[in-house]
Amino acid sequence: MKIKYFFTVFLALGLMLGACGTVRTPKKEFIVDVNSPKIEIGGIETQIDRLLSIGGLRKINVTVYYYPQEDAVCLKYTADFMTYNQFWSVDGRAAYIDALARYNEDYAARNLVRNKLSTFKQYNTVQGYLVWQLHQYSVRAMANMYVELGYSFRNRAPYFTVNQRDAEYIAAIGSDDNRTSPTIPMYFTRAQAENLAVLFDPEFLQAIVSNRSSGNESFSERDIQTDDY
Repeated sequence: MKIKYFFTVFLALGLMLGACGTVRTPKKEFIVDVNSPKIEIGGIETQIDRLLSIGGLRKINVTVYYYPQEDAVCLKYTADFMTYNQFWSVDGRAAYIDALARYNEDYAARNLVRNKLSTFKQYNTVQGYLVWQLHQYSVRAMANMYVELGYSFRNRAPYFTVNQRDAEYIAAIGSDDNRTSPTIPMYFTRAQAENLAVLFDPEFLQAIVSNRSSGNESFSERDIQTDDY
């Protein structure tokens, strides 16, 4: 009986240790301190829906910053009086570049499908980080959110899309400052999307950091040009 007992105990311990050996450490959540040092690396243009999605699209200007400490790129823009800081991690930027390449292939092969909402996430969904604020004296909300990479047709024309999903900010216990951001799709022409891909390129970002450390400011003043259409 003792032999069976000890065998059972050792078997249980072995199973427990084996299970512990297969446990994966959760991936660190992507968080950025908006007050960290940053470098302005350019500006791009994109389109978003008009207020209440009535009347088609409107073009907006986006300022792009690089946060070296967090290795994060920020797209800063204003929509409907709210200022958004949309942060991209290194994995998110790689996913964007890959998604754009796949979109260009589908575009060239005429494989794009009209009138399907599911195409907003045709190529990937990545985690991002969002900081949003109405004005400098209002609550600064911040939270992780998801960004869908895909495409959509608007006015019978295809656009590569970056769909910023809603983010939920939970304030301190007992506070009434909870906030939920709206879902905001960004619509890019292929040229506009490529301009952002240039700013997401890891070699370009490394060159900026090296250039700044050497005291030359020319990279931070780079101006990305876009075509009107």
